[in-house]
Amino acid sequence: MRGARLAAPLFGLVAAVVLTACGVPPSDVIEAGAPASGMVSPDPGPTSTSPTVSLFFLRDGEPAPYPRRTADAADLEAVVRLLFEGPTREEAATATTRLPRLRTAPRVTVVDDGLLSVRLPDGTASLSRPAMLQLTCTVLHAAPPSPTVAARPTASTGGGAVAVSEGTGSLHVSGDGWMMTQSGDACPAVTG
Repeated sequence: MRGARLAAPLFGLVAAVVLTACGVPPSDVIEAGAPASGMVSPDPGPTSTSPTVSLFFLRDGEPAPYPRRTADAADLEAVVRLLFEGPTREEAATATTRLPRLRTAPRVTVVDDGLLSVRLPDGTASLSRPAMLQLTCTVLHAAPPSPTVAARPTASTGGGAVAVSEGTGSLHVSGDGWMMTQSGDACPAVTG
């Protein structure tokens, strides 16, 4: 038993001599900064965000802007299509619409004198005043102040146009055998 007690310290002394003999000098504690914490992901770069347009739905019977992301805010036809699709499930908590559901998309074209033509599909009944306000406010807020788009003459213009130059403008909407005009004076301002 006495040999085992003597062998343990002797083994420790031999190990210390061997480790010092390999050329590794002893050192103090070396400060290396903060301890590692979690993984760092590479910088993803700038995030691309879709442009936002204001679609006007009715809140308590009055037109109110609801911001909506779209692929191309300058594509007025796409903006009008979004409007006619109605409020999303989240928007429907406070928003309603008087616009009809359409089987085909409305046509929006720009004519030579800087006016926009909005033609609804055949078979669409004339719009109520709240529906006209929704459409007017959406188009007037989405349209650039001075369109520079080349004219696209089509048989579907039907004389409908929206003035987008000075002032608030007005919207002329045409359907199958009818045409209506609505001033943008009743449109609320969009902030932000």
